[in-house]
Amino acid sequence: MAEENEVRESLLGHDDSPHQVAHNNDFSSLIVRLYFGHFLARWGARMWEFSVGLYMINVWPDSLLLAAVYGVVEAASTAIFGPIVGKLVDRLTYVQVLRLWLLAQNLSFIVAGVTVTWLLVYSGLRISGFAVFASLVVLTNVSGAIGVLSTLAGTILVEREWVIVISNGEPPEVLTNMNSVIRRIDLSCKLFAPVASGFIISFVSLEASAVALALWNVISVWLQYWLLKSVYDGIPALGENNERRKARFEQRAPVETSSSISTDTDILLSRVGSSSAMEERNWKRKVVERLSQVAFFDAWIVYLQQDVVLPGVALSLLYFTVLSFGTLMTATLEWKGIPAYVIGIVRGISAMVGIAATLLYPLLHSCISTLRTGLWSIWIQWSFLLVCFASVWIQNSDISAWMLMGGVAASRLGLWMFDLSVMQQMQDQVPPSDRCIVGGVQNSLQSILHLLSYVMGIIISNPKDFGKLTILSMLFTTLAAVLYSFYIYRVRKHLFHFEKLFLITHWCTRRY
Repeated sequence: MAEENEVRESLLGHDDSPHQVAHNNDFSSLIVRLYFGHFLARWGARMWEFSVGLYMINVWPDSLLLAAVYGVVEAASTAIFGPIVGKLVDRLTYVQVLRLWLLAQNLSFIVAGVTVTWLLVYSGLRISGFAVFASLVVLTNVSGAIGVLSTLAGTILVEREWVIVISNGEPPEVLTNMNSVIRRIDLSCKLFAPVASGFIISFVSLEASAVALALWNVISVWLQYWLLKSVYDGIPALGENNERRKARFEQRAPVETSSSISTDTDILLSRVGSSSAMEERNWKRKVVERLSQVAFFDAWIVYLQQDVVLPGVALSLLYFTVLSFGTLMTATLEWKGIPAYVIGIVRGISAMVGIAATLLYPLLHSCISTLRTGLWSIWIQWSFLLVCFASVWIQNSDISAWMLMGGVAASRLGLWMFDLSVMQQMQDQVPPSDRCIVGGVQNSLQSILHLLSYVMGIIISNPKDFGKLTILSMLFTTLAAVLYSFYIYRVRKHLFHFEKLFLITHWCTRRY
């Protein structure tokens, strides 16, 4: 522990001795390994995320049905099993989570790449061998869903655990900057992976891109594990926190867990209605305690107790959207005749805007606080999405498609700053004992809303009717912005004055 404190002092500039400089260099090297390992893991996930919509629209042309069904399976799995993943990350050791995450993610994407290649090569299976065709589609969907769930485990481990533990005891700016770098890495993968996949698809073939996806995961999994395991071994704070987590979990007897659920129930009920009659409260307590016996329902109770539940819900509402270069939008653009490499390039530009957001976020955060940065961000996103909303009524298909892509790309500036703002609010306000659980439930809630967007894609499966999905997406974005504005009003007791958008210099002189 003393050695770790010396390294921290060196990082803060309190000790410039050669010994501490060496420790500083070692520590910096480990942080670089963390970033690079995270980059490799996210690259494979982003390759699949971009390509799956193109695969599905080509496996079943002229319909969004397969793309929407895949989206439903993926989002439903995260919605249902997200709290379970959060619980597992909380209960397993860091090394166990690391192994499970990397093995499941890479193996799943390997299987998905192989099955998609089979479907594309033998395109006549849909007619000549429907049973085999359906089995391959199911296997692709299940593999993709498992890959996304394992990616969630890695996200919780790195973004909601390791980053916080590593930055513990440092000035708040350290956590802010690490969050920004982690998000920048993710967006860089979102920038370059689709561009690479788009060029392979456009100038080689869809089959070649699926094979490249499988090979990437075969090759990179070993390097990912070595990099991240060396980070765990090299930073003592991670090992110490891991031991505390194990001790805390081992000390929880079933009786204590039941008592904890009962306490959580009392707290939740007191928030629901403290003025209710005692009989009504007893009845409610019995209902909630019965529900608590359902696996992982108590995780939702923990989530609902948090002070940041409204920002979390607002962020989740943004996931009810097709305006995201996701599966449905990508498939629709392909149907409209936009080449895959063009979609990849514009998606890359969208990611560059997101990277710019991660650079701008620390500056705004230092000037106007976490809360107001979130407020500015969500309304910035809403403003740019108005371009997508206007594209619904444009008759020229090419102009409409470019307005759609341009509005979505520009809106990433607000989206990713808002995402960072909500994540930092959760990091600051959620107790360490609840951090993984809340992270799992938050991702589950986001997936529920994402699932609903895919359900709407199944109901409205004709690409010609994509405008209806755009209008629905805009309505939910508006609801999210209004809900977060209400939260700010409740917390800070003030309304957001739109004229202050033009007074950035004035805002930078004020602190909360």
